Amino acid sequence: MEQKGKSNALVIIVMILLFGMISFVTNLASPMGDILKNQFQVANWMGTLGVLANFIAYAVMGIPAGNLLQKQGYKKTALLAVTVGFAGVGIQTIAGLLTGNVAFGIYLLGAFIAGFSMCMLNIVVNPMLNKLGGGGNRGNQLVQLGGSFNSLMGTAVIFLTGVFVPSIAKAHISQVFPLMFIALAIFALAFIVIFFTKIPENAPQAAKVEEKSQYSPMSFRHFVLGAIGIFIYVGVEVGIPNVLQKWLQNGGLSVAEGAEAIAGTVTATYWLLMLVGRLLGAALGAKVSAKNMLVAVSAVGLCLVAGAMFLSPETVVNLPVFKGTAGFGFALVPVNAALLVLCGLCTSVMWGGIFNLAVEGLGKYTEKASGIFMALVCGGGILPFFQNLVVDLTGNYLVSYWVVIAGLAYLLFYALVGSKNVNKDIPTE
Repeated sequence: MEQKGKSNALVIIVMILLFGMISFVTNLASPMGDILKNQFQVANWMGTLGVLANFIAYAVMGIPAGNLLQKQGYKKTALLAVTVGFAGVGIQTIAGLLTGNVAFGIYLLGAFIAGFSMCMLNIVVNPMLNKLGGGGNRGNQLVQLGGSFNSLMGTAVIFLTGVFVPSIAKAHISQVFPLMFIALAIFALAFIVIFFTKIPENAPQAAKVEEKSQYSPMSFRHFVLGAIGIFIYVGVEVGIPNVLQKWLQNGGLSVAEGAEAIAGTVTATYWLLMLVGRLLGAALGAKVSAKNMLVAVSAVGLCLVAGAMFLSPETVVNLPVFKGTAGFGFALVPVNAALLVLCGLCTSVMWGGIFNLAVEGLGKYTEKASGIFMALVCGGGILPFFQNLVVDLTGNYLVSYWVVIAGLAYLLFYALVGSKNVNKDIPTE
């Protein structure tokens, strides 16, 4: 039943494209918040409602999506995921043709539906790439390749948004139609290819009656604390560049001309450094434990964010950027922004470290634990929401990074203390 060689090549390419689309569609929500804020003249926290809607969908769909994959298999779940993704992005595109509060509401609906798709794709794409690669090193290689493309697409969408929106003050959803059309085209192509391709599925297993256990993943303290850690981590990962781009677009830069493009480039560099960090993490993974890696990146991240908060924005550094109509070149950027960009190296490896520590010793409870983890990705919408609320209440973008400081402090605590399994007496076989 499993295909070999060239017969799998096209579907592998499509899966890698979908891996990229997860980041492409998710990361588009952050700059879209700036567009919503200016088009509809709303507060910062209202501008983040699209991000919130996108990530809250994970809380709703995380566990059901895992059950769907188990019952319907890879192909049907993947087809449903790309269909939902097409619908979500399509609704967001329609919002760009409308005006007033109706357009705002339609966009949020589209972001929520697109979030369903991103959750389903996350659950499908990783194991499917591993299966298409035949498992083992080849399967892992394909997953790593997909992860790299995920980072590249996340970088590209932030950069391109800065190109398509030359003036944030006059921003409109319709200005990013080209990005939405790209997403729609990839979803449509993916549906066609997956529909006509034979996808290897897990062999059906005879139903068996399992004795109901008094335990669950939530019975393990280190898992509970790790689940909270995932919630916080995704919020930190999204919140750092989200507020950074807003700050640079709204007075953080000393130049007015090309500010949007420069802000987009600087923020895109954060996501590019996440790619670099993932590659370095993969190379060091066999030599450095997940605990030590999480301790190191959490501590360094704390230092970088603290430096960004307390150093004077008048101290500037030269960074290579895209200046809009002036093309590529160097621009003076506050050192605070440079420090926040470097945080991408830290956040890049946190997911794997937290996940590995949290599921260590869970045995038969690991699968259910994974579903809970996926649901808690919703932190990527909730923490940035509160961070932007702090901006509105204080009028200071950098002060909002206290939310990030608190999150990184918790992750450091988890790596040092909370990740220890104190429930080894619970049977896991």
